[in-house]
Amino acid sequence: MAILADLKDPRIQDVTVTRVEMSPDMRHAKVHVSVMGNETKQKLSLAGLKSAAGFLQSKVAKRIDTRYTPRLEFVLDMGVKKSIQIAEILHRVLPPAPADEAGLSPEAQADGGDAVDDDVLGKQE
Repeated sequence: MAILADLKDPRIQDVTVTRVEMSPDMRHAKVHVSVMGNETKQKLSLAGLKSAAGFLQSKVAKRIDTRYTPRLEFVLDMGVKKSIQIAEILHRVLPPAPADEAGLSPEAQADGGDAVDDDVLGKQE
């Protein structure tokens, strides 16, 4: 929440914390973030987060009761971006879904999906 609410750095935009890895001694925290946008925007946001690390560490220190406050290290998480790229590639490579998966009735499938039920239109044979 501190990244969203308390940081006023204009470089830090569209940032989502995806996960945090803590060292066994709780002295270091690797904060994985996802940034929406192009590579330049991602680098700017990461630079802004790194410059705000001390401020964010002080916020963490106020919230947790431990002997040491973990040192925050921000790293770019490319998992979300890679999953979107994989989905786009699969969409281009795989054939379209069969009609039964699209939720069409068997009658509509037989007519190529263009059939309209006569009962719906009020027509009777």
